[in-house]
Amino acid sequence: MYYYRYDNPEVSCCYKYLMFSYNIIFWLAGAAFIAVGFWAWSEKGVLSDLTQVTRMHGFDPVWLVLVVGGVTFTLGFAGCVGALRENICLLKFFSGVIGLIFFLELTAAILAVVFRTQVKDWINDFFLQNIKAYRDDIDLQNLIDSLQKMNHCCGAQEPDDWNTNVYFSCNDTNRSRERCGVPFSCCLADPAESVVNTQCGYDVRARDNKEWNSVIYVKGCMAALEDWLPRNLYTVAIVFIVISLLQMVGIYLAKTLISDIEKVKCRR
Repeated sequence: MYYYRYDNPEVSCCYKYLMFSYNIIFWLAGAAFIAVGFWAWSEKGVLSDLTQVTRMHGFDPVWLVLVVGGVTFTLGFAGCVGALRENICLLKFFSGVIGLIFFLELTAAILAVVFRTQVKDWINDFFLQNIKAYRDDIDLQNLIDSLQKMNHCCGAQEPDDWNTNVYFSCNDTNRSRERCGVPFSCCLADPAESVVNTQCGYDVRARDNKEWNSVIYVKGCMAALEDWLPRNLYTVAIVFIVISLLQMVGIYLAKTLISDIEKVKCRR
């Protein structure tokens, strides 16, 4: 009597649980991002008055947190459930969206290099628009302050860009105490001060331009960004490569698992 040995028609547990482990991290991270975003909105009272979303004139960083969290959560969910349930539709959705994101990243990078001048102008206009809305949103205010402190800069091109903000404008009709000043994040850091002097920028622009150097940063943030990029080119490249590799690994795992599932279905 002869016995025939048949291959076990099962999906590879290795790829299945690798795919699950890969996505559970992103799923949980996406949930955390969404929770932080809604917490930030609740702190600002947006959840109790949704009309605040439409009234803001500048960029609300919470939107970025929620969008990134939403996309990450959705992809993590599709990857985890698709792997555990061996659902080809969810796995194809996962690999397709990851591939699309990778293509968009690559396209954006190429366009940024080709249309460098236009991108620079767009960033400059975007920065000026958010300078106008500096006092409209606390998260935007903290973002601009962090950017100016970290890069030792003030305004988009120069400190006088703060003239576009109604609170810092030198206009005679402006009755604000911050008139003709700049935010404290423009001020030169004083190592001797343990407490941040939030009034250090008051009336600075009312003085002679020659005196600014001793009080505030006079370089614009666009120039600071142009100086920062060449110094950190390798870091930016490494980050881009790591993100791309993670995306490629996700696509590879999903495609391999899809192929495995299809083979098992054919045998059955």
